[in-house]
Amino acid sequence: MVGKTADKTVPASYNSSQDTLNMAKVKWKDYFTDPYLGALIDTALKNNQELNITLQEMEIASNEIRARKGEYLPFVGVKAAAGVEKVGRYTSQGAGDATTEIKPGKEMPDPLPDYLLAAYASWEVDIWKKLHNAKKAAISRYLSTVEGKNFLVTNLVAEIANSYYELLALDYQLAIVKQNIDIQNNALEIVKLQKEATRVTELAVRKFEAEVLNTKSLQYNIQQQITETENRINFLLGRYPQPVPRNEQTFDNAIPDAIHAGIPSQLLANRPDIKQAELELAASKLDVQVAKAEFYPSLGISAAIGYQAFNPRYLFNTPKSLLYSLAGDLVAPLVNKNAIKANYYTANAKQVQAIYNYERTILNAYVEVANQLSKINNLEKSYDLKTQEVGALTRSITISNDLFKSARADYMEVLMTQRDALESKFELIETKKQQLNAMVNIYKALGGGWN
Repeated sequence: MVGKTADKTVPASYNSSQDTLNMAKVKWKDYFTDPYLGALIDTALKNNQELNITLQEMEIASNEIRARKGEYLPFVGVKAAAGVEKVGRYTSQGAGDATTEIKPGKEMPDPLPDYLLAAYASWEVDIWKKLHNAKKAAISRYLSTVEGKNFLVTNLVAEIANSYYELLALDYQLAIVKQNIDIQNNALEIVKLQKEATRVTELAVRKFEAEVLNTKSLQYNIQQQITETENRINFLLGRYPQPVPRNEQTFDNAIPDAIHAGIPSQLLANRPDIKQAELELAASKLDVQVAKAEFYPSLGISAAIGYQAFNPRYLFNTPKSLLYSLAGDLVAPLVNKNAIKANYYTANAKQVQAIYNYERTILNAYVEVANQLSKINNLEKSYDLKTQEVGALTRSITISNDLFKSARADYMEVLMTQRDALESKFELIETKKQQLNAMVNIYKALGGGWN
């Protein structure tokens, strides 16, 4: 038997908090309150092909239970047969049949017909619970597929939410680019007037024109990203490309006031992948018991009852045409048990694999939650600083334009200020998107979304 046992111990908390309130218990419809996002998730849970494939895997696992259950129940069948046999006259059977009289003055018919109608049954007595354990292993694997489906739902909900927030971020970036194009066009007109007044050269005009063209090309890159993100969502929803309706206000208002991660031990009950690994471990333990039982004798019982005659008229002649049998057999492996040993060692090795996989799944779940909690904290601080940076650079655009008009700053300072302001706005939106993604990912990491 396997000496190793699974280690379920986890740290007492993610940080100093011992609060047991856990966001994983919140239903996804209450966690993601945007009605457009809710409609997308609801559609995906009905139409997503990967999810529907997993549902069929559950059906396959359910059928395996039926098959295993049938193995330790008696098997009963009905048999009907008809045939004819011709044996040589000068054989022991032929000579005996020639002297056998069915009726006075008549020999055994030649050739000899044969008609049979019987019921038969066979049953392997499950002495060592081999068949019973195999059925229990099949049940555990079925329940494992259920948890696998739940884990897929969790990931699907999170993927759609993250893609939706990415779409909102791209919308904001596109709006900022268009706004920046207007600002740059205004600056270009100022530069042209400055050139007419011989205060700047043609080089300044060309630099500003190039900056406007560069920003205009940027908007088409963003539009392509919007198209691809929309189609990624459509694919997850199992539908062909079409516009994805969305609420822009969600981008600013979707961050919850507080994150309730609970305590690490709750992961064992909330995370479907942990429960799936636990059920696979239970099934592997039963597989070892099944493999061990192969070393022991197996007891089989068979029985039959029916009628057999050479003429249909005599078929139901009781008791002359009646046949019955009852037999029991005890079979045990004796020589060359290498195949049985190999199966047993394989089952043990797979159980050890399942133990390591279970421990790894628990560790991975804890690390995911710890990472997201740290990320949420750091992104909050980063977003505050980025907001201040955007405010400072936005004000600097006006200042640089005023200085340029009064010939106290050159055109390169104006260009660099505009470029820095645009980049800082993009970074602010990216940070906001990462905050929203972290909100989604902590919900997923805690095991939310499937219930």
